[in-house]
Amino acid sequence: MFLTITTTGSPERPATDLGFLLHKHPDNAQRFSTSYGTAHVLYPEATAERCTAALLLEVDAVALVRRSRGKGRGGAADSALAQYVNDRPYAASSLLAVAIGAVFSSALKGQCRARPELPGQALPLRIEVPALPARGAGDLVTRLFEPLGWAVTAEPVALDEQFPEWGDSRYVRLVLEGEQRLADALRQLYVLLPVLDDAKHYWVSPDEVDKLLRSGEGWLENHPEQRLITSRYLARRHGLTRDALDRLELARLAEADDSEAEELDNAVDEESDTEEKPVPLAVQRREAILAELRSARAARVLDLGCGQGQLVGALLKEAQFTDIVGVDVSMRALKEAARRLRLERMSERQAARVRLLQGSLAYTDARLKGYDAAVLSEVIEHLDLPRLPALEYAVFGAARPGTVLVSTPNVEYNVRWESLPAGHVRHNDHRFEWTRAEFRAWAEDVAERHGYGVEFRPVGPDDPEVGPPTQLAVFTMNAQDAVDPQESAARDKTEAKTETEAKAKTETEKEEKAA
Repeated sequence: MFLTITTTGSPERPATDLGFLLHKHPDNAQRFSTSYGTAHVLYPEATAERCTAALLLEVDAVALVRRSRGKGRGGAADSALAQYVNDRPYAASSLLAVAIGAVFSSALKGQCRARPELPGQALPLRIEVPALPARGAGDLVTRLFEPLGWAVTAEPVALDEQFPEWGDSRYVRLVLEGEQRLADALRQLYVLLPVLDDAKHYWVSPDEVDKLLRSGEGWLENHPEQRLITSRYLARRHGLTRDALDRLELARLAEADDSEAEELDNAVDEESDTEEKPVPLAVQRREAILAELRSARAARVLDLGCGQGQLVGALLKEAQFTDIVGVDVSMRALKEAARRLRLERMSERQAARVRLLQGSLAYTDARLKGYDAAVLSEVIEHLDLPRLPALEYAVFGAARPGTVLVSTPNVEYNVRWESLPAGHVRHNDHRFEWTRAEFRAWAEDVAERHGYGVEFRPVGPDDPEVGPPTQLAVFTMNAQDAVDPQESAARDKTEAKTETEAKAKTETEKEEKAA
């Protein structure tokens, strides 16, 4: 990706002041390493009359593979495969926007220590991007930039100049001309470049709303394409988009009323407000599970399908849980869990309490035997129904913890989610979602076949018509079927010893017969 910023000047106000604003000296060619390649800043021309700063971003996809930890040599198989298969798109405009934020961070904030008066001055600017992805062609480019005061040129780039009948590509040559403060121009580019591409190279999290509002301050509140910009920038995540639009409307009203947004948003006095903020369902689910584990007086706990380790982290905060094991089939999830838990920085004593294991719940695993409790939090609905019996046996038949907690969505509650289309499950990877009756029937059948009792708990608001959003089953092993963990371990050791002796005896008999 290549971008140039050009300004003109005079002996009284030289164009080379652009170097002060960008914090990059016109006489130097500079390079900056990023996690995805190298950014170069250079000045093709720098005189008092005209100055051009160029940003060249080289994305090094091969270096990304070479820097990967697994490298396919001694690493886990799925880790090696992940070097080549990625769920994040290659979004050049998003990469360029992040490079602008990193390389020109001071200019983006409107800061200039050497010449503090410069950031507040409007400059005659010409910004050019020779090849820019634009899903919506030149018309969309004009609709986005023209309301901001730019004279816009958006020339389509042909797929192949030698074959004009092939038509135009989705790229345009973009030229913006107008008088703007440099900080405003950079903030507009930071937001609108990925909006035009309609893709980002990273996962969009809630803090992206703050980034959008910070960069859009002063121009996004009244932009005629505000909704499209917000939706595309936030990767069409409805909840985040709604939050951003609400805050933008508040900022617009505050500007019209010549007041601060906090003054308008004063329906509730924060100091005297006693109304509790809604607790996310994931937090309510985790708290319900912790309460059941405390009640069961469990010390050794399995988190089966631990994902990124949120529950494991919560267990580590309580001294009651002395042996915590997180199990997941995905090595990527386990690596993320290790990073979140900061396993490498834990004290030796704390690290001794936790282990992360790769394993499939569709197979029996001797490592999972002898634990007080096991948790299957939002796991079973990710399995195909024909594979569910294998999980049942692996957990209830083979591992046999004293307590098993299973949580799963209540499909009846889905009608209460305004953003969930009718007939859709809550997550694309859910193979099924059960009603309360279906979940109860399954749990009672499993409990009866494997010697457990089962009780049911609501998690979240218990709607009188459709029930709670999450349903939790608490399985407790029947007293007559319970086995003391120490006794079980001793028995396993004795059986292993007996088997070893039997094998040795057989080998001896074979040798004697051969002699």
